Amino acid sequence: MPRTLEGQITMEKTPSYFITKEAPRRIASSIGRHTKLIVVVRDPVTRAVSDYTQTLSKSPGLPSFQALAFRNGTAGAGAAAGAVDTGWSAVRIGLYAKHLENWLRHFPLSRLLFVSGERLVTDPAGEMGRVQDFLGLKRVVTDKHFYFNQTKGFPCLKKPEGSSRPRCLGKSKGRPHPRIPAEVLRRLRDFYRPFNLKFYQMTGQDFGWD
Repeated sequence: MPRTLEGQITMEKTPSYFITKEAPRRIASSIGRHTKLIVVVRDPVTRAVSDYTQTLSKSPGLPSFQALAFRNGTAGAGAAAGAVDTGWSAVRIGLYAKHLENWLRHFPLSRLLFVSGERLVTDPAGEMGRVQDFLGLKRVVTDKHFYFNQTKGFPCLKKPEGSSRPRCLGKSKGRPHPRIPAEVLRRLRDFYRPFNLKFYQMTGQDFGWD
């Protein structure tokens, strides 16, 4: 981490920290429990499909989503139905309650802010307002700093006058998702529901995933 002068805030982004078992202990022991942690979460089913879509773009020969998400490659009903494979990282990452339990062994809940990935798209200024409040900053980033890009399906960040064009998400974001059978999505939603409810209880936030 770079040196931080008084009055400055140093931020670092590594998504895999949240799901890495050793990360909370190491962070608490190296830079202290006073560190503020921001976790962006989204519907775990949508997140898993998005994860798969990104991997598929790099490995076109990848098996189908359902072949990876279920132990025997099927989400069908009855005896033929495979259990959800939590060994697959795209599924495991969405078990937010389990990952949070590990962090709460080393950090009080008050040091964590949970940002809704869905609201970052629909109301980016509102979520950024919560981030600025959490960090003890003046609300400088507001509605006037964003515009919605219909092509990408995400908001873009306007830059100050006289600078280059607005900052939008890169080519790896906003890809169309492959069509996933409705039964596969239903089975995954049923699987995640109790974990989501526990996560809502732990954080005191209802993210509205179903």
